[in-house]
Order: sequence, then structure tokens, then C-alpha cells
Amino acid sequence: MLSTDCTDRTASADPEERPTDSMPLQDLPCLSLQGSMLSHCNRTNKRKSRGCLSEGLDTECTPTELIQQWSPRHKHQRLISKGKENDCNHFVLARRSRRKKDSTSGISWDHLPDELLLKILFYLPLQDLLRMSTVCKRWHRLAFDESLWHSVDLEGLTHMGAALQQVLKTGVRRLRCPRSFVEELHFTVSGSLQMVQMDLSSSIIPTSALESIICQCRLLEHLSLEGLRLSDTIINSLSKNVNLVQLNLSGCSGFSAAALADMLRSCSSIEQLNISWCEFNSDHVKSVISNLSSGVTHLNLSGYRESLMLDDVKVLVERCPHIQTLDLSDSTQLMADSFPVFAQLKNLLHLSLSRCYHIHLAALTDLGKTLPTLCLLDVFGLVQDGHLPSLKKEMPRVSINSRPFSGVARPTPSSRLVGFLNDRTMWNRKCRLRFRL
Repeated sequence: MLSTDCTDRTASADPEERPTDSMPLQDLPCLSLQGSMLSHCNRTNKRKSRGCLSEGLDTECTPTELIQQWSPRHKHQRLISKGKENDCNHFVLARRSRRKKDSTSGISWDHLPDELLLKILFYLPLQDLLRMSTVCKRWHRLAFDESLWHSVDLEGLTHMGAALQQVLKTGVRRLRCPRSFVEELHFTVSGSLQMVQMDLSSSIIPTSALESIICQCRLLEHLSLEGLRLSDTIINSLSKNVNLVQLNLSGCSGFSAAALADMLRSCSSIEQLNISWCEFNSDHVKSVISNLSSGVTHLNLSGYRESLMLDDVKVLVERCPHIQTLDLSDSTQLMADSFPVFAQLKNLLHLSLSRCYHIHLAALTDLGKTLPTLCLLDVFGLVQDGHLPSLKKEMPRVSINSRPFSGVARPTPSSRLVGFLNDRTMWNRKCRLRFRL
């Protein structure tokens, strides 16, 4: 039971004195104070409860009035007296037992240590955590403790510039924010961000706003900027993240071949790279081929119809002998003479040659013998439905056309159906704080 004997209370605060750094997130339509899990008062007292919330932000302690509303009502001991005095209507002062008095005392919220309150706040969803931050200064400080903001999911949020800026200041390490709209953002922070994993795929975000974020990152290991317009400044900033393991730049544009080459040389730890369907010319393709790290195991270099040649494939295989997944779909200059080159990849498990129209069906039948380790083969557009059973018969141990979409370096596996619960994972892990529309 919570007691109401808190001290050092301050007078009611002006609403304008409320901490302004929490307002962008709390101003979202779904984060209003109405419906808070913390309010246990009757419907008729809602206006009074909200007034208490505003007043509480002026003090480090929990407001007395708020504690009274949340705490069970005290049971007043009745005056019980036996004897003739009651019969004569005499006033009798009854003495409350010591045991009864002790039972009404308890621990105030203010007496709980920060560590215990952080453990409690850890189990709250995002909306309720933001509501808690409006109670008082102490709870506001605890609600934005960086230990509670390690991973945040803001998928689909619109007009989220100010909210994103506040989340970045909390020290978030894993940020999932695909298919969102970010207006102009001028993000400044002392020191670098703690970001390790970030997904901004298919978002609408100005290049200048993206620059202000990426330029502050030094610890990135997994990054997806699929479909965004970039710049040389962004690519040069990525080169400072030497621990990058997975990088998805599929469908990106706006950067030069020279900046791309410098970034690939600096990020020598990359294992998975998806750089398909970018606005590339032959110089961009050669920059990728000539500067890839030897540790690359998964590569998607599809979509370069006239730019990718057999000689480029030879250089690629020589530089990256450990490739397990290789997607060269829509490379119309490749023919069957590339198969002996692929045979040099002793660990190749998954090969995609969809819509490489100069490769004939007859040549595909020998691919199972040429590549003994091959398990998955995608040749969409090369094999008609009527010929597919005969090709599968020639290669019984190879799964053909079972992966229509590439999953290389993508935060969400392509085989996962959109709308399912598991669809909210990012590189096989869910985010703890999730924005719910």
C-alpha cells in the first residue's frame, strides 16, 4: 500500500514549463494521456487526474494528489466504545491500536530506488512509457533512460521528424523505421550515436536529413537504406563504420563510383551486400567488383543488363572465393560460358540467373554436375512451366525457382508474409518498444 506522507511538494506548475524534449513523441494521436494505464480514478475525475499530471512535472517526487488517486482509500477506524458512557451520550475518545496504525503505513513511490523503477518501466509498451514520463521530473528522467530504449520500432509513422530526433537522443542501438515519412530534420548531438542496427528501407526522408543521421554513426553493423536517394557524403560516412557486416543499398541512387569504391575498401568486414538495381553505369559496377572484400559470402548484384560482363564475373570470383549466395539476375550479357567460372566457387549454395536470356535451357541441365554443391537455383524467365518438371528431373537435389525474391542483407526475410507477427523482426530479432498504429 502506498502512503501519502510525501514531502517537499511544489505548487501547481504552468503547462508551458513541461519538459519540451518529450513532446514530439507524446503529441502523436495514439499517445494522448486519455486511456493511460496509470489512471484508476472514476470517469468523472479524469479532468482532475490530467491536471495532476501536469503539476507533477515541476517536482522530482511523485505528486501527493496523484498518489492519493492511485492508492487504495484508507479505512478509517470507527470509534468503538462499550459501557454506560455511550448510553448517556457522553463523548468517548477511542484509542487506535498500535498494530492497526502500523498496517496503514507503507512505502511511497518516492522511496523506491531508481533501479527498481527501471525494472518496472522495462515491461511497459511505448505508449504507456511515454505517459509515465508526464507524471513528474523523476519519472520523466527514468522513462527516457537509455537502458529502456535499446531497440525501437517506428514502422509506418508519418511526420516523425521531431519524434525520430528524440528517439535518437535516447541512445537507441537498434532502430526499425521502414516505410515511414520523415520531414526535414536537422539532427545535432554531441558525440556519435550508439546505433548498431538500422532499417530505413522504403522510407521518405530528405537526403540532408539522412546525412545528419549517418554522419553521426560509427558503430553500425547492419544497415538497410533500400530505395533511398543517397549522396557521396552518406557513402563517405558509411566508410567510417568499419564493423559493417550486412549492407543493403538495393535501389539506391545519387552517389559516385569513386565514393562507392572508397567505402567498400574501408568496410572490409562486410559479409552480405545487396547493391542491386541501383542507378549504376559500367564504372559503378567495376568499382563494386574491384573493391569487394574477400570475406563476402552473400552478394546480390542483379539488374545490370548491359554493364555486367563475363570478365567482371571472373574478377568477382577471384576476389571473393567464399561466396555462398550469388544473384546476377537480369544480366543479359551472361551466357553459358560463365558456368565454368561459377564452378570455382566451392561453397556456392544458391545461384540466381533469372532473365539472363542468353542462357539456354539445354545448358542448364548440366549445371547440377558443374556445381556439385548447388542447392538452390533461380532461373525465372528462362524455363517455361512445361519444361520445369524435366529440368527438376535432371537436377533432383536442386530446388528450382523456390525463391522469387532475394533475401541478401535484407532486415526482414523475403519469404516472410507481410502482416504476420513475425514480420516485425529486424535481422531475426524483434524490437522491444514498438509504435502501434
